[in-house]
Amino acid sequence: MISFLPIGGGNEIGANSYYLNFNGNGIILDCGIHPQKTGLQSLPDFNLLNDKQIDSCLISHAHQDHIGSLPFLIKKFPYVKIITTPQTRAIAELTLHNSISILKKEIDDKSFEFYSHDEVDLLIKIIEYKEYDKQFELNSYHQLKDSKVDVTFYDAGHVLGSAGVLLENNNHKIFYSGDINLTDQTIQSKAKLPKHKVDTLILETTYGATDSDLLLNWQEESFRFAKEANKILNNGGSILIPVFSLGKMQEMLATIWLLMQKRKLTTVDIYTGGIGTKINRVYDYNRYVVDRIDKEFELSSIPQKDYYEITSSEDFFSHPCIVLASSGMMIKNTASYNFAKRFLRQNNSAIFTVGYMEPESPGHLIANSERGDKIQLSDFDEATEVKCEIKNFKFSAHARREDLLKIVDKLEPDNVILTHGDNEAIDWVGSSILKKNKNIRIQMAEIGKELKIFN
Repeated sequence: MISFLPIGGGNEIGANSYYLNFNGNGIILDCGIHPQKTGLQSLPDFNLLNDKQIDSCLISHAHQDHIGSLPFLIKKFPYVKIITTPQTRAIAELTLHNSISILKKEIDDKSFEFYSHDEVDLLIKIIEYKEYDKQFELNSYHQLKDSKVDVTFYDAGHVLGSAGVLLENNNHKIFYSGDINLTDQTIQSKAKLPKHKVDTLILETTYGATDSDLLLNWQEESFRFAKEANKILNNGGSILIPVFSLGKMQEMLATIWLLMQKRKLTTVDIYTGGIGTKINRVYDYNRYVVDRIDKEFELSSIPQKDYYEITSSEDFFSHPCIVLASSGMMIKNTASYNFAKRFLRQNNSAIFTVGYMEPESPGHLIANSERGDKIQLSDFDEATEVKCEIKNFKFSAHARREDLLKIVDKLEPDNVILTHGDNEAIDWVGSSILKKNKNIRIQMAEIGKELKIFN
């Protein structure tokens, strides 16, 4: 018997973390933090694992909602073996330090013992890494009979180092999609899938509730972006683009630069900064060892200015420019949040959103505003009149809902567990699967609800 227990995430896009007992081998899939919750509430419920066999933790990619609580897992289970791709390990060295610093500010609990940055350095050293498409073994510490699990990472096409995970034991195959994307971006190539049938599919549903007619392909959306951006830039305004430091920063930077090179976008100064610029170097370093659109293209070749070196915010409005700043959802006290408060007051400038906004985030509030509205970004901020232009674009790094169904068609699972989406998204994907094949067993991941999977 195989059991699956969500300890975070599940039917929301949050602290993604799932416990899989595969015939006595205890495996944790991802270990994230929730972007909109604070303190201990932002972590997975590790107490749900108190009576469980814990052997390994597999990390699909380095976004905070998939890796951010890893240091806290190790604090509770110091013997657990951690494995990911080499690219995710390299990025984790940058992001884990950042996440610990943020959590220390948020958690006001004297009984909670934090990791130091030195301890995070030690944590990085024990993370093992495995290349794409190369099978490896996971063994139980208890050496139980028939508990060995064969694992293979497949490029998930989401961000650098992202992986779908194939797990095999006693002829039962489980594929965990992680965050997956079946279309090319500017840098990142689309996902690769196993070539054979699986028994159980654990599938993300991020865009399950989104009409795909609203999701243009990357090139079409880039042309729409250029048309709207030129209106602002040619009128002397500047544009703020909130981006995730991993993935969206690199893809949007490359997209903007290529549009300028093709003379489809007015050439102006591009400002970047923070951890995203360090991740740019990881992208460049790995360009020959992963599948990507153009292996010769380097982000470091793009002229950029560091926004942390600017002494006055007025410099961003004295001449037209584009500012790429994290976080992607303009979470309070991040660079994009602080920039947004200034851009909202500028008549001739704009804020362009380019990806998913969690409904409770400041980014969602801004994205759904227009000129003349008065909005309050936090309980501690005064209401601000929106004077700038607000435009929303969908440069998606997640599979469209029809692509999710294509994954099901290709892998032909007997069981599907739906994760990483709200109830509406999960309902659409689940009902659409059953319309095509009523024999597939559909289950929804919910925190604390253990699901049984039978061979």
